[in-house]
Amino acid sequence: MRRALTLLSLALLASAPALLAQDATDSRPGIAVLPFENGGSYGQDKENFEALQRGIPGMLISELAQNPAARVVDRAEIQKLLGEQDLGEAGRVDAATAAKIGKLVGAKYMIAGTFVDLYGRFRMDARIINVETSEILKVVKAEGKRDDLFRLIQSLSENLMKETKLPPLPAQVGQAVRARNIPTEALTFYSRALLYEDRGDRAKAAEYFSKATTVFPEYAEAQEGLRRARGG
Repeated sequence: MRRALTLLSLALLASAPALLAQDATDSRPGIAVLPFENGGSYGQDKENFEALQRGIPGMLISELAQNPAARVVDRAEIQKLLGEQDLGEAGRVDAATAAKIGKLVGAKYMIAGTFVDLYGRFRMDARIINVETSEILKVVKAEGKRDDLFRLIQSLSENLMKETKLPPLPAQVGQAVRARNIPTEALTFYSRALLYEDRGDRAKAAEYFSKATTVFPEYAEAQEGLRRARGG
């Protein structure tokens, strides 16, 4: 961990000019979401739980990005940085390390979370970390049935927007967001696709992105993932 932090510090110094340029062009508060940790889940295939570590933040980023007042860091950018610094293992990113990563990507807030699925009873906790101070500002929660996973992610997103003092979604955007409801089966396939994508298995990623769109044809994130996996 100490070596990884040293590498992060060196990378931070090297990237400082780029961050200054980024701040000059976009004054909106940056929000970055780390992979969620499995807090001890039962009742599903082990790989499904591993996949949700990617899928939950992937969908949370999409929901937060609906707010035009925020600049949301792309999941792939965070994943690439975690891979480069060997920080992708669950439980290895504390608040101080998360803050360092946040500075690398020009974020004001880092979101680090955990989930627990106990045979279909689902709970998520998300910590809001101030990148400047490394302080955990707030912990927000969402709890319910696994069958309502997308609604739980939406609820978590709304609470995160509130606690980071973002303005409410514009009325028309809010209506469109609330009208969408992605089935848990499709979200699970999407999560598996992200897992394979991160492993570099584009064929498997394409297979599961395709399965997600079969279950839910309007799944824009899965459609985009399928284009990526096919090299489009």
